[in-house]
Amino acid sequence: MGIIGDGLDRAAEEAFTRPVPKTAGAQMRFLVKTEKSTRAVARLLEVSQRTVERYVRGQIKRPRPELADRLAGEVRARWQPRVRARRRAATTGGIVVESRARFGFTAPPGTSDDGRMRRITQHLPPVYAARLFDAQAAGATDTQLQAVVAEGLQEVYFKADGHRAPGLMVEFTDIDYVDFDI
Repeated sequence: MGIIGDGLDRAAEEAFTRPVPKTAGAQMRFLVKTEKSTRAVARLLEVSQRTVERYVRGQIKRPRPELADRLAGEVRARWQPRVRARRRAATTGGIVVESRARFGFTAPPGTSDDGRMRRITQHLPPVYAARLFDAQAAGATDTQLQAVVAEGLQEVYFKADGHRAPGLMVEFTDIDYVDFDI
């Protein structure tokens, strides 16, 4: 996905109650169970149906590196969907964003509007958490998710919930890292 989407996924994965399957055979069996057929899994992973069947039976144990990455990614994306949904629904307390990125400003004349790298850890209200997860569920791009985070940080951190800098517009670019805690 992207840096913001991956961060949201990592935050949701922290709620898993069972470990994700580790072996290729267990991962393949899980995908066959969720997708209901070996043909669907083969199309998903871009391999032959026979290859999927061999993994399920244990005839092949070690996938090629690129297949191993695709397989692990697809399993993580489908693992414990109800736990993920509960975690996202529990955003009534908001979301904590920790980021190191370049923040630039559009501000009145006489102020410093040059962007600079900042490390910010800020709690965002439930409104922004809900907007982030709704946008991600709707298939928003990383740029769109980045805009939601930027707006939240602008309002809460830089404008202090509307108590200062009324005309300030924040640019959130050159993201070094971003992490979320729900």
